[in-house]
Amino acid sequence: MSYSMPYDAAYKDEKKRQFDYRRRSPVDRVGAAIARNKKTVLLVFCTLFMVFWFGSSRLTLFSRAPKIVLILAVNDGGGVHKWKGEQEWAIERISIQNKRAYAKKHGYGLTIKDMRTAKRYSHEYREGWQKIEVLRQTMREFPDAEWFWWLDPETLIMEPQLSLEKHLFKRMDTLSYRVLEDFNPLQLPPDIPYVDYSNEPELYITQDCGGFNLGSFLIKNSEWSKLLLDVWWDPVCYEQKHMMWEHREQDALEALYAREPWIREKTAFLPLRSINAFPPGACSEFSDDARYFYSEDERDFVVNMAGCSFGRDCWAEMQRYGSLIEEHNHKWWRRLH
Repeated sequence: MSYSMPYDAAYKDEKKRQFDYRRRSPVDRVGAAIARNKKTVLLVFCTLFMVFWFGSSRLTLFSRAPKIVLILAVNDGGGVHKWKGEQEWAIERISIQNKRAYAKKHGYGLTIKDMRTAKRYSHEYREGWQKIEVLRQTMREFPDAEWFWWLDPETLIMEPQLSLEKHLFKRMDTLSYRVLEDFNPLQLPPDIPYVDYSNEPELYITQDCGGFNLGSFLIKNSEWSKLLLDVWWDPVCYEQKHMMWEHREQDALEALYAREPWIREKTAFLPLRSINAFPPGACSEFSDDARYFYSEDERDFVVNMAGCSFGRDCWAEMQRYGSLIEEHNHKWWRRLH
């Protein structure tokens, strides 16, 4: 400091403070910085805590209405046919946890529907058709959603890191097909008059060895879809055909698709293994056909243990595929254990 300048005690104290600060350890410096910026540090801590607790992909307090909603059908109590045992409860619990974690990870909605409504329709031959009513109810519940993904309880999402946008929607043009030429297990008419295939599909389903499979499918929230559900739910279908249609609402949709151009032109098919792969034992008469069955090497997206309660072990299959999910998707640091 120049001798011509007056003595400034505050300047001297500041220089001494800076000198003392440089002599502090890094820990002391961090502590001093935190003490000076308490409000900022508290805000950052609260934000990080919410991201960690709720998941970075979807903070519930600030999220908008989901554009994609998963519908998981469960059957507390076993419906009309039987009461569920311990293993059936465990299967349902694992399935719910699987869908809940996936929806949270990608910011999707999830609604869990109790299928005990079967009891309400057991006297009018409509038991097992309640899937259509659940879809209509969910469309009213989520009016701003764009797509709904129906999943039966015996399904597991095997690759939870894949979003529906990445796995399906961004490549629908190359993944899906419209005309039943190459794969038509029911031998439905490959084409019918007055179908305009230039329309964008609003229903994506799969086919297995027995025909349409509705264990996992996507339907758009649109006026067309609501009209389809109304026609699908028509009493003529379930009252006149309940003795002939073993698969109930599935057979009804097949009949509508075969005859109605307006339904066919907005329906598209996905390869079974894209959202609905089978375990060994399903479609057993086609055990050599790789189109149907889950491939561990190719890491199929969803496995559907359809029909496992008829001569197969549902609990063993659920345990097996649940273990594969853990094996394929465990965090890298767990390998050090």
